[in-house]
Amino acid sequence: MRFATFNLSLNRSAEGLLREHLANPDVDDVYRRQARNVAEVIQRAAPDVVLINEFDYDPAAARLFSANFLEVSQNGAPKIRYKYRYVAPVNTGVASGFDLNNNGVVDTTPGDGSYGDDAFGYGVFPGQYGMVVYSKYPIDFGSVRTFQKFKWKDMPGNLIPAGFYSPEEQAVLRLSSKSHWDVPVRVGGRTVHFLVSHPTPPTFDGAEDRNGRRNHDEIRFWADYVRGARYIYDDRGRRGGLARNAAFVVAGDQNADPNDGDSYDGAIHQLLDHPLINSGRIPSSAGAAEASALQGGANTSHTGDPRHDTADFADTAPGNLRADYVLPSTGLKVVGNGVFWPTRANPLSRLSGVYGPEWSAVGGFPTSDHRLVWTDLKLRR
Repeated sequence: MRFATFNLSLNRSAEGLLREHLANPDVDDVYRRQARNVAEVIQRAAPDVVLINEFDYDPAAARLFSANFLEVSQNGAPKIRYKYRYVAPVNTGVASGFDLNNNGVVDTTPGDGSYGDDAFGYGVFPGQYGMVVYSKYPIDFGSVRTFQKFKWKDMPGNLIPAGFYSPEEQAVLRLSSKSHWDVPVRVGGRTVHFLVSHPTPPTFDGAEDRNGRRNHDEIRFWADYVRGARYIYDDRGRRGGLARNAAFVVAGDQNADPNDGDSYDGAIHQLLDHPLINSGRIPSSAGAAEASALQGGANTSHTGDPRHDTADFADTAPGNLRADYVLPSTGLKVVGNGVFWPTRANPLSRLSGVYGPEWSAVGGFPTSDHRLVWTDLKLRR
């Protein structure tokens, strides 16, 4: 059974625009081409369960992407049908009513330049950069747990920067920049908890490192959750973490590399070194190694193995990073994994975020600056 995560950068600049693009798949422009490209990546990788990051919150858009792109063959790739999907609100672009970036202005007007900085999670409109889970196997919808409204202050030993947020701001500030979801997937007689999120990048802040600290604690949330931490509460008020011996897979763009980048205090090691997580077999690709070699100066400070990179940040030092993860619990047997990053000699390299003047004219990538990461698990029924 293949679990995957893919930050496919299908976010759009205005509310409703993603739905419009996905509702009209035959229009030939860069937006539909991008949607066709990322759909083809999913078709080629063929995961059974996949988390999509950076997909604007819109249940109709989630349905349209499946019907008009995934279930339609892209360039001869086998179409793929997910009978089940889960989508829910996220914190991005949700006004907090406070001056969270301390610029002296409380911005509550969506679309304004500083609106995103004052929202509970960065976004210029509610739901930008959201998430979707698609699954071929039944989702136990009644048992899904969401943690969108969990307060950062309620995490014991949290890393809220001292003196940056007022007591009133700390009283409402949410931990998740998007959300944290526990999505139980039923496979035969077993349940696998798909634990998905998309922590904030540990950048775009000041000396207080508020985003780096938040990224650390967003990652820590799952480390505590799988231990069954009692301080945790979900959006329906139910307390506690995961039950002992439960099978799980932590997935998402964690915006944290174990060796490089701007992470706070080795944030991702909270998962990679966790006694309940099987992280020994690292997904890799020849395409990532090739891309690193081609970057030259941008990659001079890169210390990690470039084969393990999952995000193409060619224009910034230390270059590409390992940011995306699919991490199963120790009771699940890993039989394969990888990163969808073909080498230039492979015809499918056209799906690896190739830059071009047509797409750069509107700002972005023809596919995504991230790559799909997958892990194959052998499950006993």
